[in-house]
Amino acid sequence: MQTIFVMVKCELGRAYQVVDEAVELEQVSEVHSISGQYDLMVKCFLESGCDIGQFVVDTIQKLPGVKDTFTLIAFKAFG
Repeated sequence: MQTIFVMVKCELGRAYQVVDEAVELEQVSEVHSISGQYDLMVKCFLESGCDIGQFVVDTIQKLPGVKDTFTLIAFKAFG
């Protein structure tokens, strides 16, 4: 299992619509509203060997209202 965090910048006024779509995805475990350059932080669990880039491009970036993304790959969880 691979864990990634995708920071999402939404089109103006579309953040709640993006959240509604994102939480329906099987790979998404959490969506948080955040401050700063991005509007949302999406925590995803992907099967080992899954192409992370393709998942982000074909799934997250195609959600209606998504303007930009920045992906972080988590290597190990503590605690």
